[in-house]
Amino acid sequence: MLDTKRLQRWSLLPLRLIVGYGFMAHGYAKLVRGPEVFAAVLQAIGVPEAHLMSWATIIIELAGGAAILLGAFVGFAIVPMAAVLVTAMFTVHLPYGFSSIKLQAITAHGPQFGPPGYEVDLLYLACMATLAMAGPGPFAVDSLINKDSDHECSTN
Repeated sequence: MLDTKRLQRWSLLPLRLIVGYGFMAHGYAKLVRGPEVFAAVLQAIGVPEAHLMSWATIIIELAGGAAILLGAFVGFAIVPMAAVLVTAMFTVHLPYGFSSIKLQAITAHGPQFGPPGYEVDLLYLACMATLAMAGPGPFAVDSLINKDSDHECSTN
């Protein structure tokens, strides 16, 4: 018989890995294209201090993604990451509806998609809420930190 308690603990690892990697991939893409390109997008949608917000978003996505990937300070990292998602959802994705895939045409160059809806934002938020409530799971820096602090408390 399967030990479901033990398996449940491992279920957090794929969530943490995909959320961390996903955020880092988005931050890296913005950095490679140039923060000024992302700043122009932010300015076009009316975000104040677009250049500063461009850099803030990139840093949050890269550093927050790395923290989640490593399972380090997960509860703290999730807060600015959720703010980025909620902002993107309400300023960019909401007008396009729920679905993240909007197939518009099949051309000789392949499928052509329209702008994404807020589905993926909600999926990321749900994954992050799960990590915040359940903890980072196995192979996490937070687990090592908690073991060290548990050990210190029991020796005092």
